[in-house]
Amino acid sequence: MRPTIVFKGETLAPEAFEQRCMRSAAALQAAGVGDGDVVALLMHNSPQAMELMVAARHLGAQWCPVNWHFLADELQHILDDSGAKVLIADAALLAALPGLRPGSRTGWQSGSQTGSRTGSHTGSQTGSAWLWSIRGSASGVPAWEPQRDATPPITTADAPPRGAMFYTSGTTGRPKGIVRQPMAAALAPAALEMRRMAYGTEPGMRALLNAPWYHSAPNSYALGIAQDEGTLFIEERFDAERTLQLIHEQRLTHAYLVPTMYVRLLALPPEVRAKYNLRSMRFVCSTGSPCPPQVKRAMIEWWGPVIHECYGASELGYMTLLTSGQALRKPGSAGLPMPGVVLKILDEEGRELPAGEPGLIYIHQPATPDFTYVGNAEARARMERQGLKTMGDVGYVDEDGFLFIVDRQADMVISGGVNIYPVEIEHVLQGMPGVADCAVFGIPDDEFGEALAAAVQPGPGATLTAEAVREWLRERMASYKVPRVVTVHEQLPREDTGKIFKRRLRDPYWAGRTRRV
Repeated sequence: MRPTIVFKGETLAPEAFEQRCMRSAAALQAAGVGDGDVVALLMHNSPQAMELMVAARHLGAQWCPVNWHFLADELQHILDDSGAKVLIADAALLAALPGLRPGSRTGWQSGSQTGSRTGSHTGSQTGSAWLWSIRGSASGVPAWEPQRDATPPITTADAPPRGAMFYTSGTTGRPKGIVRQPMAAALAPAALEMRRMAYGTEPGMRALLNAPWYHSAPNSYALGIAQDEGTLFIEERFDAERTLQLIHEQRLTHAYLVPTMYVRLLALPPEVRAKYNLRSMRFVCSTGSPCPPQVKRAMIEWWGPVIHECYGASELGYMTLLTSGQALRKPGSAGLPMPGVVLKILDEEGRELPAGEPGLIYIHQPATPDFTYVGNAEARARMERQGLKTMGDVGYVDEDGFLFIVDRQADMVISGGVNIYPVEIEHVLQGMPGVADCAVFGIPDDEFGEALAAAVQPGPGATLTAEAVREWLRERMASYKVPRVVTVHEQLPREDTGKIFKRRLRDPYWAGRTRRV
């Protein structure tokens, strides 16, 4: 892979990027990383993140991008659960994690540069794991760049690529790691074609990445550009006017943007939007959360017919694609199935439903290698029926074959393209003194699509306030998991079984809307 990378005004040429990738692969291999191993990466968007992703892929290892908002306990779970051989982290992010316990399971050690021409490490042993800092120095943790630069480039790879290990939460309340099977050689062309359809990748593209690379879609997007040897402009974070400026000045052709970004772009004053020429754009892709039809229409009217949307999942790959023209004809649709994709709407007994009748969405995407979850084969088995899999979304197919998503069977909330599982928050909140019970759920939000709300029931004699609840969570979880709305109830509504009737809490917020997600 030989992309051109542009970051903070500096250009990394294809030859230099390739050399850095192969040196990183050799250094990782010397640390014991090989086929099926896991390399954890706690990093902001950067060329170094791209480099390590490609290096791990070259070894047949899985790279595990970690959400940089995580607190120490959340990161610790992923390190222990994944069994990562290596953690490489931005120095600034390590400095903000004083509670990290490197030796809790795998015997984490700081990497060493001894034997620099051979890439060997003092104290390397079976079962140990290595810790390095990158893009700066962290107290007591050696830097990755000297280790990389002192290691001769690797020349061969013995294992087929596997892809990333993304962590997605589930019913247990703790994130689950996705273990991907190796990419079979016969499957590679179809997987590449799926990426090209979803992202519009093509030789000579000049693309923008300003969404967090630790999410599956931006990560896959960046990999697709590298595979097609395009030019990738990497931004550490999204800024609406900066996005327009880059398109105008650099004549960008492609971008990955989510609906929240569309909303912020559209909120710019007309005189700011008029300053920039966007006619170079050829393909904008959006995934992760549904785009409101009025937002989609406004973007198409402004940018032209370059806006595309995919419905997909980290586990299953991309399932449908919706072009700009189709979006105008079928407002609210998630698109048509991609070539080769089998999509069926089934009822609870597994019977296929006719057009227009909602049921669970089941799919098979042959271009995506199969997977399981770390230590949770049961969760994987529950997704499958008749050789198809479901993520628990409810929808229907119209008479023309277009998919419409109307609800979500599971409690997952998608806010600004980020998957949030309420049960994880509920488990933390149930440990708060004075909380007898609680329910966390999604409510509509014009900017983010959905926002979090929490309903809490105090214990006998306890007094709770919304701010106290938020502060309790803020100290224990990433900030994006803290509910925006907190209500206190003398008694939460319950079903006959005693289970909280969450839909009764949720429905009033969605009244008058055509969609429930």
